[in-house]
Amino acid sequence: MRARLAVAAVALAPTVASAESLTVSLSHHRVQITSTYTGAELVVFGLIGRDAAGAARAGGYDIVITARGPRAATVVREKQPLGPIWINRAQVKFFDLPVTKAVLATKPLEDIAEPELRRRYRIGLDTATIPKVDASAATGREIEFRAALLRLKTSSGLYTQNERGVVFIADNVFRGNVPVPATAPLGNYEVEVALFQGGVRLAQETTNFEVTKAGFEQLVARESREQSWLYGALTAAVALMFGWIATVIFRRD
Repeated sequence: MRARLAVAAVALAPTVASAESLTVSLSHHRVQITSTYTGAELVVFGLIGRDAAGAARAGGYDIVITARGPRAATVVREKQPLGPIWINRAQVKFFDLPVTKAVLATKPLEDIAEPELRRRYRIGLDTATIPKVDASAATGREIEFRAALLRLKTSSGLYTQNERGVVFIADNVFRGNVPVPATAPLGNYEVEVALFQGGVRLAQETTNFEVTKAGFEQLVARESREQSWLYGALTAAVALMFGWIATVIFRRD
C-alpha cells in the first residue's frame, strides 16, 4: 500500500525546486496586419541558466514552447443529411478556448513527459480542448466533439504542432519559430516556455506578443469604432456608387 502511495506521489508531484532558470526573448512583440499580410513567424530565443552551486544533471534538456491566441467560446455542430439538404443536429459549446495554438518541442512530447503531466500543464494540442463545455444537446459525446474540434482547428491552420521545432544552438541556448497564421485574430498572445529534464518540469517562463492592424486597415478599424455613424454612411455611399457604376457599364441600350 505504501509503495502505491509513493508511486502516486511521484506521478503527481509539482515542479521540483531546481537550480535551473530560463530567460526568454522574442524577435518582436507586435505583429502588424496589413493588406498584404499572409502570416508571420516569431523567433523565440531562450537561455538556460544554472546555479553555480548546483550539481550537474545527467542527460540533456528538453524545451516545449506553447503559443496561445486570444480565448473565446467556440461551437462545434454536427451536420446530418435530411433528404437533399444538410441540417445542424447536436452541438457542443467550448468555453474559454484559445482561438490559435502552436506547440513546438525538441522531440516528441511523449518522450518528454508522461501523459498525466502533459494534461496538467496543458502541453500538446490534445490538451487544448479541455475547457468546460456546454453539451446539453450532445450528452455523452463530448470526447467525439473534442476530437472534431481539434481536427477542424488543425485543418484550418489555427492549431499546429512541430515536435522538432526547437533546436539548441549552444549547450544552453535554444530557439524556435512560432507561426502566426494569416487568419489569426487581433489581440494578445501568450508564449509559454517550459524546461524539462528526465520527465520533470524544471522551470517555466512566459512572455507575450500582440497582433494588431496597421496602416489603412488600422485607420478603418479605428474609425468604425469611434465614428460608427460616419463609417456606416460612407459604406452605404460607396455601395451605391459602385452599384450605379455597374448599371452604367452593363446597361443595355
